[in-house]
Amino acid sequence: MPFIKKNYGWIIVTILAIIPMFIFSAMFKIDTSNGFVFTLVENGGKESMSTLEMLYHITGEFSIRWMTAVLTCTPFFILFGIHNLFVRQAMGIATAVWSLLHFVIFIWAEGFSETFTQFNYIAGFIAVLILIPLLFTSSRKWMKKLKRTWTKLQSWAYLAIILSLLHVAILEKTWMVYAIIVGIGFFIRIPVIKEKIIALRTKQVKL
Repeated sequence: MPFIKKNYGWIIVTILAIIPMFIFSAMFKIDTSNGFVFTLVENGGKESMSTLEMLYHITGEFSIRWMTAVLTCTPFFILFGIHNLFVRQAMGIATAVWSLLHFVIFIWAEGFSETFTQFNYIAGFIAVLILIPLLFTSSRKWMKKLKRTWTKLQSWAYLAIILSLLHVAILEKTWMVYAIIVGIGFFIRIPVIKEKIIALRTKQVKL
């Protein structure tokens, strides 16, 4: 089908982004016997986590994973010459959605005022604020409308990932994995390194 051929990247990313959300279904309880009551299941978390803490952990983990994936798109193109701008856009949308979910659950658990009590919370909050305009301008329509401004706007994603890594670094040690991946990606982007890789790849193709 023409639609699938044109949008297969979006479809794959959408499926991968939505599947983990099915985990949430086991953590919520809906009671319609007396109106519509939406509550969390008790003891729905693991490793001594409450259900709300588990939701907070899951959404945070997936938001940083998607953000890291977005920033590996350009290095992937440099290394292999495979590039799909719209797949990267879909990844960006997944990043923003998971990050917003993470922030909403944080407010649910701790309250909005808690956002400004610690540096890592503030860093995470600013990252979410940056992602909101990126989310609403991630469509092809906005890309055509904003033209070069769109690229400059999307470049703010770099600041968002740095702030997100700071946010995670203060909370737990798993941030090192993401920091290494992002660091390698930035290393590959260095003009001299990038040109050498592209020249080597082009030479191999000709052979």
